[in-house]
Amino acid sequence: MPGRDDFEEFVAARSAALLRTAYLLTGHHEDAEDLVQIALVKAVPAWRRITGDPEPYVRRIMVRENISSWRRRRWREVYVDRVPERVASDPDSSGRLEMAAALAQLAPRQRAVVVLRFYEDLTERETAELLGVSIGTVKSQTRDALARLRVLVPTSDASALT
Repeated sequence: MPGRDDFEEFVAARSAALLRTAYLLTGHHEDAEDLVQIALVKAVPAWRRITGDPEPYVRRIMVRENISSWRRRRWREVYVDRVPERVASDPDSSGRLEMAAALAQLAPRQRAVVVLRFYEDLTERETAELLGVSIGTVKSQTRDALARLRVLVPTSDASALT
């Protein structure tokens, strides 16, 4: 039966991976840290009931919480035609920054599907289970997200994600 020590070991071992996923979902380091913290706090009460690998459970919380927070704040956000320029310290990071900016422009579910499928390397079935949707929804969200990414980042090889 999992206990407090198991939870602490899980957090120590997987926090970096969870933070990476959260960053890809939110697009901001601060929001990613908050998202991981919220997910872990929500996982604690159910920790003893989790069977098998707890990471999919925690990721599901992160994805759902991110979508919920996006819905709560979307009416407060101010959209601009042009994103302010940012100075990159690593010249090779421009492609990653461009893709991160493009990911931030996707709808939350599309972003979640792309992150889970291509950054976390989950199958369509695993992604569907994690999001609580059908495999067909994962496929259509992936198709739509990749089409949008190809428009947003035409110079990159967004087709390499498939």
